[in-house]
Amino acid sequence: MSQPAGLRLLPSGGSGLEQMSRLVDQARHNIQLQTYIYRDDETGRRLRERLVAAARRGVRVRVVIDALGSFSLGPDYFALLEDAGGELRVFNPLNLQRFSHRNHRKLLVCDRQQAVIGGFNVGDEYVGDGIESGWLDLGLLVRGELAAALAAVFDRFFVLAGEKPRRFPRWRSATERRDIETGQGRVLLSGPGRGRNPLKAALLRDVSRAEDIGIISPYFLPPWSLRRRLMKRVRQGARVRLLLPGKSDVALAWHASRSIYARLIRAGIEILEYQPQVLHAKLVIADDAVFVGSANFNTRSLYIDYELMLRIEDAELARQARGLFEHYAGLAQRIDRETLLRQSGLWTRLRQRLSYWLMARLDPLVARWLWRRSNQHLD
Repeated sequence: MSQPAGLRLLPSGGSGLEQMSRLVDQARHNIQLQTYIYRDDETGRRLRERLVAAARRGVRVRVVIDALGSFSLGPDYFALLEDAGGELRVFNPLNLQRFSHRNHRKLLVCDRQQAVIGGFNVGDEYVGDGIESGWLDLGLLVRGELAAALAAVFDRFFVLAGEKPRRFPRWRSATERRDIETGQGRVLLSGPGRGRNPLKAALLRDVSRAEDIGIISPYFLPPWSLRRRLMKRVRQGARVRLLLPGKSDVALAWHASRSIYARLIRAGIEILEYQPQVLHAKLVIADDAVFVGSANFNTRSLYIDYELMLRIEDAELARQARGLFEHYAGLAQRIDRETLLRQSGLWTRLRQRLSYWLMARLDPLVARWLWRRSNQHLD
């Protein structure tokens, strides 16, 4: 199977973590690692050993983790790395006024020439093929212009992560939403604040004109504008398929997603629930456009957290991505009206509606309130 120039799909979290390990071992000048969750388990310790070894051979190693996502790590977990010359920054130390806004980006760049992005964090649960073992996830290996652009994205965020909490001004939040064009594709960045949202705009634009749309998302709760656009495309003759989790690590998000199934199914959208393992992958295919990265298809990823997605328009990459979609769809259960009715008793419907209100209404409301409050303290 031919590969698009400088691009290679990583079809599981396990293959993504293996690729990251190889790149770290091969790095000669720079390693830039950014993740939401870094676990103190076998996977985390092995990668830490590789990072320490790289720093000791003279590679500049910089790591950014999120304070909430990596909360379980001890304060000295990366001490050996820092002793070897590596640099660690913990994004957004826990504070009630900024608690809601997190760094959800997952990125490794080595020597500013090769990069891995995806939905997987650093932890044992992602090891495996997503079928027989491990959560189902995926990623992308990129080389060339996109890798250089991602290195610059990391540089910028490393500075932001090192600033004191009081230096989170309004203008900074807006400028973290960016659309970076390269010859290989576009880097789409989302984050909190006002102003144009390039990730949402790109998704709206592509799903508005595509004839064949496939979406894989572990926490599917898009804003009404995207939901309405998907339903409209089906009425116009397009095919829209959603591959969503049959097993989830966040029960509240799973119930919230299911609360909107009935309306989507009535509109003609096909819903498939993946059965073998927990689904954690993020992928959007709209004809020849492929979106891959850290963002979920929900309000939090589009408006609240710092996210990173690549949009690549390439027929061969889209063909391979659609092949993955079909493979995993073959392991999923189709959810139709009859199935939904059998699984939706009164208590289930009440739980779904409460979950929807908490995830789609209360969470964004609290996030906006905390953001305004933290900014008021800067005036």
